Amino acid sequence: MSESPAAPATQGWRWPAEWEPHAATWFTWPHNPDTWPGCMQGARRAFVAMTAALQGRERVCILVNDAAHEAGAREALATAGVDPDRGVAFHPVPTDDGWLRDCGPVWLLRGAESAVVDFPFDAWGRKYPPWDRDAAVPAVLAERLGLPRFRASRVLEGGAVDGDGRGTILTTESCLLNPNRGPGRTREALEQLLADTLGARQVVWLGDGIAGDDTDGHVDDFARFVAPGVVVLAQEPDAGDANHAPLAAARERLRGLRDAEGKPVDVVALPMPPPLQAAGERLPASYANFYLANGVALVPTFEAPSDEQALAVLRELLVGRELVGVPCRDLVVGLGALHCVTQQQPLPGPAVD
Repeated sequence: MSESPAAPATQGWRWPAEWEPHAATWFTWPHNPDTWPGCMQGARRAFVAMTAALQGRERVCILVNDAAHEAGAREALATAGVDPDRGVAFHPVPTDDGWLRDCGPVWLLRGAESAVVDFPFDAWGRKYPPWDRDAAVPAVLAERLGLPRFRASRVLEGGAVDGDGRGTILTTESCLLNPNRGPGRTREALEQLLADTLGARQVVWLGDGIAGDDTDGHVDDFARFVAPGVVVLAQEPDAGDANHAPLAAARERLRGLRDAEGKPVDVVALPMPPPLQAAGERLPASYANFYLANGVALVPTFEAPSDEQALAVLRELLVGRELVGVPCRDLVVGLGALHCVTQQQPLPGPAVD
Protein backbone atom coordinates (compact mmCIF):
# COMPACT_ATOMS: atom_id res chain seq x y z
CA MET A 1 0.00 0.00 0.00
CA SER A 2 1.36 3.41 -0.97
CA GLU A 3 0.20 6.72 0.38
CA SER A 4 0.20 10.00 -1.52
CA PRO A 5 -1.11 13.54 -1.03
CA ALA A 6 -1.09 14.07 -4.80
CA ALA A 7 -4.23 14.73 -6.81
CA PRO A 8 -5.33 11.35 -8.18
CA ALA A 9 -7.42 12.84 -10.99
CA THR A 10 -4.27 14.31 -12.53
CA GLN A 11 -2.81 10.81 -12.64
CA GLY A 12 -5.66 9.26 -14.59
CA TRP A 13 -7.76 8.00 -11.68
CA ARG A 14 -11.53 8.45 -11.89
CA TRP A 15 -14.52 8.20 -9.55
CA PRO A 16 -16.98 5.73 -11.10
CA ALA A 17 -20.73 6.22 -10.99
CA GLU A 18 -22.58 4.09 -8.47
CA TRP A 19 -24.42 2.19 -11.21
CA GLU A 20 -21.17 0.88 -12.68
CA PRO A 21 -20.27 -2.75 -11.82
CA HIS A 22 -19.28 -3.42 -8.22
CA ALA A 23 -16.75 -5.82 -6.78
CA ALA A 24 -18.34 -5.47 -3.33
CA THR A 25 -20.57 -3.50 -1.01
CA TRP A 26 -19.13 -2.50 2.35
CA PHE A 27 -20.94 -1.57 5.55
CA THR A 28 -20.49 -1.63 9.31
CA TRP A 29 -22.64 -3.91 11.43
CA PRO A 30 -24.56 -1.43 13.65
CA HIS A 31 -23.50 -1.32 17.27
CA ASN A 32 -23.81 2.20 18.74
CA PRO A 33 -26.86 2.25 21.06
CA ASP A 34 -26.89 6.06 21.11
CA THR A 35 -27.54 6.11 17.37
CA TRP A 36 -30.54 3.76 17.45
CA PRO A 37 -32.03 4.15 20.95
CA GLY A 38 -34.62 1.48 21.60
CA CYS A 39 -34.64 0.31 17.97
CA MET A 40 -31.28 -1.36 17.37
CA GLN A 41 -32.90 -4.66 16.41
CA GLY A 42 -35.12 -2.90 13.88
CA ALA A 43 -32.13 -1.08 12.41
CA ARG A 44 -30.23 -4.36 12.11
CA ARG A 45 -33.11 -5.89 10.20
CA ALA A 46 -32.41 -3.37 7.43
CA PHE A 47 -28.81 -4.62 7.25
CA VAL A 48 -30.05 -8.20 7.10
CA ALA A 49 -32.38 -7.27 4.23
CA MET A 50 -29.54 -5.51 2.38
CA THR A 51 -27.29 -8.55 2.76
CA ALA A 52 -30.01 -10.86 1.48
CA ALA A 53 -30.63 -8.66 -1.58
CA LEU A 54 -26.92 -8.37 -2.41
CA GLN A 55 -26.01 -12.04 -2.01
CA GLY A 56 -25.30 -13.64 -5.35
CA ARG A 57 -24.83 -10.23 -6.97
CA GLU A 58 -21.64 -8.98 -5.35
CA ARG A 59 -19.52 -9.61 -2.29
CA VAL A 60 -20.77 -8.19 1.01
CA CYS A 61 -17.99 -6.92 3.29
CA ILE A 62 -19.00 -6.18 6.88
CA LEU A 63 -16.86 -4.32 9.40
CA VAL A 64 -17.05 -5.64 12.96
CA ASN A 65 -15.36 -4.47 16.14
CA ASP A 66 -14.33 -7.89 17.47
CA ALA A 67 -15.20 -11.58 17.53
CA ALA A 68 -18.30 -11.07 19.68
CA HIS A 69 -19.60 -8.38 17.32
CA GLU A 70 -19.08 -10.73 14.36
CA ALA A 71 -20.84 -13.56 16.18
CA GLY A 72 -23.86 -11.33 16.78
CA ALA A 73 -23.97 -10.33 13.12
CA ARG A 74 -23.72 -13.93 12.00
CA GLU A 75 -26.52 -14.96 14.35
CA ALA A 76 -28.80 -12.16 13.13
CA LEU A 77 -28.23 -13.14 9.50
CA ALA A 78 -28.64 -16.87 10.09
CA THR A 79 -31.80 -16.39 12.16
CA ALA A 80 -33.32 -14.52 9.20
CA GLY A 81 -32.36 -17.31 6.82
CA VAL A 82 -29.36 -15.51 5.33
CA ASP A 83 -26.22 -17.64 5.06
CA PRO A 84 -23.41 -15.59 6.67
CA ASP A 85 -20.81 -17.63 4.78
CA ARG A 86 -22.21 -17.21 1.26
CA GLY A 87 -20.47 -14.27 -0.36
CA VAL A 88 -20.07 -12.45 2.96
CA ALA A 89 -16.73 -11.44 4.47
CA PHE A 90 -16.31 -10.05 7.98
CA HIS A 91 -13.46 -7.63 8.58
CA PRO A 92 -12.28 -6.83 12.13
CA VAL A 93 -12.02 -3.04 11.83
CA PRO A 94 -13.18 -1.16 14.96
CA THR A 95 -15.56 1.74 14.36
CA ASP A 96 -17.41 4.33 16.41
CA ASP A 97 -20.68 4.21 14.45
CA GLY A 98 -22.33 2.82 11.34
CA TRP A 99 -22.15 5.51 8.65
CA LEU A 100 -19.57 4.08 6.30
CA ARG A 101 -20.66 6.27 3.36
CA ASP A 102 -19.31 9.27 5.23
CA CYS A 103 -16.22 7.96 6.99
CA GLY A 104 -15.12 5.14 4.73
CA PRO A 105 -12.83 5.17 1.70
CA VAL A 106 -14.01 6.47 -1.67
CA TRP A 107 -12.85 4.05 -4.35
CA LEU A 108 -11.23 5.17 -7.60
CA LEU A 109 -10.38 3.25 -10.76
CA ARG A 110 -7.66 3.51 -13.38
CA GLY A 111 -8.18 0.74 -15.90
CA ALA A 112 -7.56 -2.51 -14.03
CA GLU A 113 -6.24 -0.72 -10.94
CA SER A 114 -8.06 0.39 -7.78
CA ALA A 115 -7.19 3.05 -5.21
CA VAL A 116 -8.96 4.96 -2.46
CA VAL A 117 -9.29 8.57 -1.40
CA ASP A 118 -9.04 9.17 2.33
CA PHE A 119 -11.01 12.31 3.17
CA PRO A 120 -10.56 13.56 6.76
CA PHE A 121 -13.65 12.77 8.86
CA ASP A 122 -14.74 14.77 11.92
CA ALA A 123 -18.28 13.48 12.62
CA TRP A 124 -20.11 16.12 10.58
CA GLY A 125 -18.47 19.15 12.10
CA ARG A 126 -17.37 17.55 15.41
CA LYS A 127 -20.95 16.82 16.46
CA TYR A 128 -20.59 13.30 17.85
CA PRO A 129 -17.34 12.42 19.65
CA PRO A 130 -15.47 10.16 19.57
CA TRP A 131 -14.84 9.66 15.87
CA ASP A 132 -11.18 8.64 15.74
CA ARG A 133 -11.88 4.98 14.87
CA ASP A 134 -14.24 5.98 12.08
CA ALA A 135 -11.69 8.46 10.74
CA ALA A 136 -9.05 5.70 10.59
CA VAL A 137 -11.15 3.31 8.45
CA PRO A 138 -9.85 4.38 5.00
CA ALA A 139 -6.21 3.96 6.04
CA VAL A 140 -6.89 0.61 7.70
CA LEU A 141 -8.74 -0.79 4.69
CA ALA A 142 -6.19 0.52 2.20
CA GLU A 143 -3.45 -1.21 4.20
CA ARG A 144 -5.41 -4.47 4.49
CA LEU A 145 -6.32 -4.52 0.80
CA GLY A 146 -2.94 -3.33 -0.43
CA LEU A 147 -4.39 -0.32 -2.26
CA PRO A 148 -2.85 3.09 -2.99
CA ARG A 149 -4.32 5.73 -0.70
CA PHE A 150 -4.63 9.40 -1.60
CA ARG A 151 -4.92 11.63 1.46
CA ALA A 152 -7.23 14.58 0.84
CA SER A 153 -6.60 17.93 2.48
CA ARG A 154 -10.12 18.83 3.60
CA VAL A 155 -13.01 17.21 5.44
CA LEU A 156 -15.61 15.74 3.11
CA GLU A 157 -18.21 13.02 3.65
CA GLY A 158 -19.24 10.62 0.91
CA GLY A 159 -22.92 11.47 1.30
CA ALA A 160 -22.17 15.13 0.59
CA VAL A 161 -21.50 14.47 -3.10
CA ASP A 162 -23.16 12.52 -5.90
CA GLY A 163 -21.62 11.99 -9.33
CA ASP A 164 -22.35 10.72 -12.83
CA GLY A 165 -18.93 9.13 -13.33
CA ARG A 166 -18.23 11.63 -16.12
CA GLY A 167 -17.17 14.70 -14.19
CA THR A 168 -20.48 16.17 -13.00
CA ILE A 169 -20.92 16.32 -9.23
CA LEU A 170 -23.93 17.44 -7.19
CA THR A 171 -23.40 18.92 -3.74
CA THR A 172 -24.80 21.55 -1.35
CA GLU A 173 -23.59 24.89 -0.08
CA SER A 174 -25.05 24.22 3.38
CA CYS A 175 -22.69 21.28 3.89
CA LEU A 176 -19.56 21.76 1.82
CA LEU A 177 -19.19 25.46 2.61
CA ASN A 178 -20.01 25.05 6.30
CA PRO A 179 -17.18 26.46 8.47
CA ASN A 180 -17.80 23.74 11.05
CA ARG A 181 -15.77 21.42 8.75
CA GLY A 182 -12.70 23.65 9.01
CA PRO A 183 -11.42 27.02 7.77
CA GLY A 184 -11.04 28.18 4.19
CA ARG A 185 -14.10 26.42 2.82
CA THR A 186 -14.72 28.66 -0.14
CA ARG A 187 -16.53 27.59 -3.28
CA GLU A 188 -13.30 27.81 -5.25
CA ALA A 189 -11.33 25.74 -2.73
CA LEU A 190 -13.94 22.99 -2.61
CA GLU A 191 -14.32 22.87 -6.38
CA GLN A 192 -10.56 22.42 -6.63
CA LEU A 193 -10.69 19.64 -4.03
CA LEU A 194 -13.40 17.83 -6.00
CA ALA A 195 -11.49 18.29 -9.25
CA ASP A 196 -8.23 16.99 -7.79
CA THR A 197 -9.67 13.99 -5.95
CA LEU A 198 -12.81 12.95 -7.84
CA GLY A 199 -12.20 14.42 -11.28
CA ALA A 200 -15.01 17.00 -11.13
CA ARG A 201 -15.27 19.14 -14.25
CA GLN A 202 -18.57 20.67 -13.22
CA VAL A 203 -19.81 21.11 -9.66
CA VAL A 204 -23.54 21.76 -9.35
CA TRP A 205 -24.23 23.68 -6.17
CA LEU A 206 -27.61 23.20 -4.52
CA GLY A 207 -28.64 25.13 -1.42
CA ASP A 208 -30.01 23.46 1.71
CA GLY A 209 -30.77 19.85 2.58
CA ILE A 210 -33.91 18.33 4.04
CA ALA A 211 -35.37 18.74 7.51
CA GLY A 212 -33.91 16.56 10.25
CA ASP A 213 -30.60 16.01 8.48
CA ASP A 214 -27.82 16.46 11.06
CA THR A 215 -25.15 16.45 8.34
CA ASP A 216 -25.96 20.07 7.40
CA GLY A 217 -27.55 19.00 4.13
CA HIS A 218 -26.13 15.93 2.43
CA VAL A 219 -27.17 15.79 -1.20
CA ASP A 220 -27.78 12.02 -1.13
CA ASP A 221 -30.95 12.65 0.86
CA PHE A 222 -32.69 14.51 -1.95
CA ALA A 223 -30.86 14.70 -5.32
CA ARG A 224 -29.20 11.75 -7.07
CA PHE A 225 -27.93 10.75 -10.47
CA VAL A 226 -29.49 7.48 -11.67
CA ALA A 227 -27.89 7.46 -15.13
CA PRO A 228 -25.87 9.82 -17.31
CA GLY A 229 -28.07 12.84 -17.88
CA VAL A 230 -30.78 11.85 -15.37
CA VAL A 231 -31.22 13.22 -11.84
CA VAL A 232 -34.01 12.30 -9.45
CA LEU A 233 -34.99 15.12 -7.13
CA ALA A 234 -37.22 14.76 -4.10
CA GLN A 235 -40.19 17.13 -4.14
CA GLU A 236 -42.61 18.12 -1.38
CA PRO A 237 -45.91 19.62 -2.67
CA ASP A 238 -47.17 20.64 0.78
CA ALA A 239 -46.23 24.32 1.09
CA GLY A 240 -46.57 24.03 4.86
CA ASP A 241 -43.93 21.33 5.13
CA ALA A 242 -40.36 22.30 6.07
CA ASN A 243 -39.03 20.49 3.00
CA HIS A 244 -41.15 22.34 0.45
CA ALA A 245 -39.01 25.47 0.10
CA PRO A 246 -35.50 23.90 -0.06
CA LEU A 247 -36.61 21.23 -2.53
CA ALA A 248 -38.39 23.78 -4.71
CA ALA A 249 -35.25 25.91 -4.64
CA ALA A 250 -33.18 22.91 -5.68
CA ARG A 251 -35.47 22.34 -8.64
CA GLU A 252 -34.99 25.94 -9.74
CA ARG A 253 -31.21 25.55 -9.57
CA LEU A 254 -31.38 22.38 -11.66
CA ARG A 255 -33.61 23.94 -14.30
CA GLY A 256 -31.85 23.82 -17.67
CA LEU A 257 -28.88 21.96 -16.20
CA ARG A 258 -26.25 20.64 -18.59
CA ASP A 259 -23.65 18.15 -17.47
CA ALA A 260 -19.86 18.40 -17.72
CA GLU A 261 -20.08 17.25 -21.34
CA GLY A 262 -22.59 19.98 -22.19
CA LYS A 263 -25.53 17.61 -22.52
CA PRO A 264 -28.96 18.47 -21.04
CA VAL A 265 -29.93 16.71 -17.82
CA ASP A 266 -33.45 15.45 -17.17
CA VAL A 267 -34.72 16.13 -13.64
CA VAL A 268 -37.35 13.64 -12.48
CA ALA A 269 -39.52 14.31 -9.43
CA LEU A 270 -39.43 11.75 -6.64
CA PRO A 271 -42.08 11.91 -3.89
CA MET A 272 -41.25 12.35 -0.23
CA PRO A 273 -42.69 10.13 2.49
CA PRO A 274 -45.01 11.65 5.13
CA PRO A 275 -43.13 13.39 7.95
CA LEU A 276 -41.62 10.94 10.44
CA GLN A 277 -40.57 11.81 13.96
CA ALA A 278 -38.72 10.24 16.88
CA ALA A 279 -38.57 11.75 20.35
CA GLY A 280 -40.42 14.78 18.96
CA GLU A 281 -37.78 15.48 16.31
CA ARG A 282 -38.18 15.36 12.52
CA LEU A 283 -36.32 12.50 10.83
CA PRO A 284 -34.62 12.86 7.41
CA ALA A 285 -36.74 10.18 5.74
CA SER A 286 -36.34 10.20 1.96
CA TYR A 287 -36.64 7.76 -0.92
CA ALA A 288 -33.62 9.43 -2.53
CA ASN A 289 -31.36 7.66 -0.03
CA PHE A 290 -31.37 4.51 -2.18
CA TYR A 291 -28.35 2.39 -3.04
CA LEU A 292 -27.50 1.04 -6.52
CA ALA A 293 -25.71 -2.31 -6.69
CA ASN A 294 -25.20 -5.00 -9.32
CA GLY A 295 -28.59 -5.57 -10.93
CA VAL A 296 -30.52 -4.20 -7.97
CA ALA A 297 -31.61 -0.96 -6.32
CA LEU A 298 -32.18 -0.98 -2.57
CA VAL A 299 -34.83 1.63 -1.78
CA PRO A 300 -35.85 2.78 1.71
CA THR A 301 -39.52 2.34 2.53
CA PHE A 302 -41.47 3.77 5.46
CA GLU A 303 -44.79 1.87 5.64
CA ALA A 304 -46.53 4.71 3.79
CA PRO A 305 -48.73 4.88 0.66
CA SER A 306 -46.00 6.96 -0.98
CA ASP A 307 -43.69 3.93 -0.87
CA GLU A 308 -45.29 2.47 -3.99
CA GLN A 309 -45.30 5.82 -5.75
CA ALA A 310 -41.56 6.22 -5.18
CA LEU A 311 -40.82 2.65 -6.25
CA ALA A 312 -42.85 3.20 -9.43
CA VAL A 313 -40.83 6.31 -10.32
CA LEU A 314 -37.52 4.56 -9.78
CA ARG A 315 -38.66 1.39 -11.56
CA GLU A 316 -39.28 3.38 -14.74
CA LEU A 317 -35.81 4.92 -14.54
CA LEU A 318 -33.83 1.87 -13.49
CA VAL A 319 -34.80 -0.49 -16.30
CA GLY A 320 -33.20 -3.91 -15.96
CA ARG A 321 -32.50 -3.45 -12.28
CA GLU A 322 -34.57 -5.22 -9.63
CA LEU A 323 -36.04 -2.86 -7.02
CA VAL A 324 -36.03 -4.09 -3.44
CA GLY A 325 -37.84 -2.04 -0.82
CA VAL A 326 -36.08 -2.15 2.56
CA PRO A 327 -38.13 -1.08 5.61
CA CYS A 328 -36.26 1.83 7.19
CA ARG A 329 -38.52 3.33 9.86
CA ASP A 330 -36.10 2.17 12.55
CA LEU A 331 -32.93 2.73 10.55
CA VAL A 332 -33.77 6.38 9.89
CA VAL A 333 -34.04 7.02 13.64
CA GLY A 334 -30.25 7.16 13.40
CA LEU A 335 -30.73 10.08 10.95
CA GLY A 336 -29.73 8.22 7.82
CA ALA A 337 -30.80 5.34 5.58
CA LEU A 338 -29.45 2.86 3.03
CA HIS A 339 -27.06 5.05 1.07
CA CYS A 340 -25.64 6.51 4.27
CA VAL A 341 -24.59 3.11 5.62
CA THR A 342 -23.14 1.60 2.42
CA GLN A 343 -20.05 2.19 0.32
CA GLN A 344 -19.44 0.58 -3.06
CA GLN A 345 -16.16 -0.93 -4.19
CA PRO A 346 -16.22 -0.66 -8.00
CA LEU A 347 -15.05 -3.45 -10.26
CA PRO A 348 -11.90 -2.46 -12.15
CA GLY A 349 -12.36 -2.16 -15.88
CA PRO A 350 -13.77 0.23 -18.47
CA ALA A 351 -16.60 2.60 -17.65
CA VAL A 352 -20.07 1.11 -18.08
CA ASP A 353 -23.25 3.23 -18.24
